[in-house]
Amino acid sequence: MTKPRFDVLCIGNAIVDVIADTTDGFLSHQGLHKGSMRLIDQEEAVRLYEAMGPGREISGGSAGNTAAGLAALGLDAAFIGQVANDQLGEIYRHDIEAQGIAFLVDPRGDVGATARSLILVTPDAQRTMNTFLGAAQLLEKGSVDLAAVADSGIIYLEGYLWDPAEPRAAMEAAIEAAHAAGRKVAFTLSDTFCVDRHRDSFWQLLRDGKIDILFANEAEAASMTMVNDIEEAIPALSAYVQTLVVTRSEDGATAVRGGERADVPAEPIERLVDTTGAGDLFAAGFLAGEARGLGLKASLRLGAIAAAEVIQHYGARPEADLKALAEDVLA
Repeated sequence: MTKPRFDVLCIGNAIVDVIADTTDGFLSHQGLHKGSMRLIDQEEAVRLYEAMGPGREISGGSAGNTAAGLAALGLDAAFIGQVANDQLGEIYRHDIEAQGIAFLVDPRGDVGATARSLILVTPDAQRTMNTFLGAAQLLEKGSVDLAAVADSGIIYLEGYLWDPAEPRAAMEAAIEAAHAAGRKVAFTLSDTFCVDRHRDSFWQLLRDGKIDILFANEAEAASMTMVNDIEEAIPALSAYVQTLVVTRSEDGATAVRGGERADVPAEPIERLVDTTGAGDLFAAGFLAGEARGLGLKASLRLGAIAAAEVIQHYGARPEADLKALAEDVLA
């Protein structure tokens, strides 16, 4: 097989994050469930934005964050996601391309406003996400560069994008193109509420052999399998996927492939600031290891290093030199 043009191509929601500190009392007053992600319409996005405190605008979106982590680790990354032809769309495109990531979809003027996520961070560093999908949910099948998909070692898909019908069709086409070219398909379950909405179709993807690498945190794995014991959930999921990766917060992470299992502890940190993007950056580290053939344990360690960096500052994209932090693993 020829060497791919891109190590990893990420497909997901192109979202600008607006991050603000808040209190448990504000969440309660707004009727928000701490730690959750909910979808909101444009009217609610305007109302909540006016009610919340001052925010910092940072390009985000789950798969976009993962692409940023991959680029920071020195990999050739690409991103597919839809933005509008507006100011936030231009900010998003600039942020992606400034990191050396190939942005493979043109902005459109007929898709409303670029997506934004209003992220409220409580003092315990938990983030509560209120997402207006806007243009992101209008990614069309025809906008996916299937030649680029076929020329990528791994494609990485975010479960959040499974909600709207058009992007779901786009991802299904990408899965077919990737497998036809002998490439790997990675998928993240994204959120327990996402799993609750799409459990049956996610299981269908696994049973049909559409997913080669599955990412889940403990809560998502429990939701998928309908069991609370993670040691029971892991084999129930790993039976249907080549590689299963389960993140376990302060307890580290686990990966299973065939008869092999690897576990790594969480990396030590100085101060927990904001958990936004922890799973996204973990995926970046693991996929970087996979793309370089480093094996389960080293790939998990890369994920833990990347996740530890991002939770020590605001925003879901790396600020420190990830290549330097991971030098001993990448060597």
